[in-house]
Amino acid sequence: MPRQDALTDVAGLRVGHAQVAGKGALSGTTVVLAPEGGVVAAVDVRGGGPGTRETDALDPRNLVQRIDAVVLTGGSAYGLDAASGVMAWLEERGRGVRVGADPAQVVPVVPAACVFDLGRGGDWRARPDAATGRAAVADAARTEEGAAVAEGCVGAGTGAVAGQLKGGVGSASVLLPSGLTVGALVVVNAAGSVLDPRTGVLFGEYGGEEPAVAPPAEVHEAARRRLAQARGTDARPLLNTTLAVVATDAALTRAQAQKLAGTAHDGLARAIRPVHLMTDGDTVFALATGRRDLDAEDPVALNPLLAAGAEAVARAIVKAARAAKGVRGGDGGGTFPSYSDLYGPVA
Repeated sequence: MPRQDALTDVAGLRVGHAQVAGKGALSGTTVVLAPEGGVVAAVDVRGGGPGTRETDALDPRNLVQRIDAVVLTGGSAYGLDAASGVMAWLEERGRGVRVGADPAQVVPVVPAACVFDLGRGGDWRARPDAATGRAAVADAARTEEGAAVAEGCVGAGTGAVAGQLKGGVGSASVLLPSGLTVGALVVVNAAGSVLDPRTGVLFGEYGGEEPAVAPPAEVHEAARRRLAQARGTDARPLLNTTLAVVATDAALTRAQAQKLAGTAHDGLARAIRPVHLMTDGDTVFALATGRRDLDAEDPVALNPLLAAGAEAVARAIVKAARAAKGVRGGDGGGTFPSYSDLYGPVA
């Protein structure tokens, strides 16, 4: 299958989404499903208001060696219930840490993190639960290996917002000269902005191989007026969180995976300003499938992966902003135009 410029370019990983159904619902869950046998995993949490589950298990000093899935979910801390549905799905298939003589006696380790999107569709109680998590992991399992990742207002990005602009899910990947692949998937739901207010250029588009082309002045001025009008319809403070999964097919130790998770936050800082605020819970998971060797004798062999992880995260944020569609939440849910609403599909 051709490369998709997505997390699924890391062979073996699958991505699934599910949305909360019903009037007033604007939330959902995204699951990254590992191949049979699991993957090495790590996490780096830098936001001031995180909502997480099972992240301590990923500390390199602790027992767990491999995981089978990562859950990214809306619904704030309530939405972490989605991980229970993923655990049940994995248990039914005998996947997890074996804790008894019977092969069916397993405890799946399913780290999870949530974004704040409560009430954005108008219904405060419309949030993911165990059934949403089960639907998302089942969606991931149905996909073909290497398939494209749905982007925009899907899964955990359904109700995501970035600085009053509609956020969502984006994914990107980098193929290194060594043949190693690094991919990222990001749920963009930031208190900060992805948009440079001076120019209308997405922050993540600065510093690429080609200079960013700013929208015409008259388009930018009209966009600023529309965004200010939308902002005036909702005076509530934005409680947010951007979540990311960065992955590679390289064989990494858990300590190396934790370093990858940490430097991937650089991609958030390039594409979202400001970032890591007290009202964010910014969290990055790192996964390593181990299908390709990394030169253990070279002390700097990890460096290209670290740089690629940050690059993939920044581009995934841009892709999320461009794929999102604007929403108008009912009953005080808020109005959130998308980048394409303001500037057109191609600025």
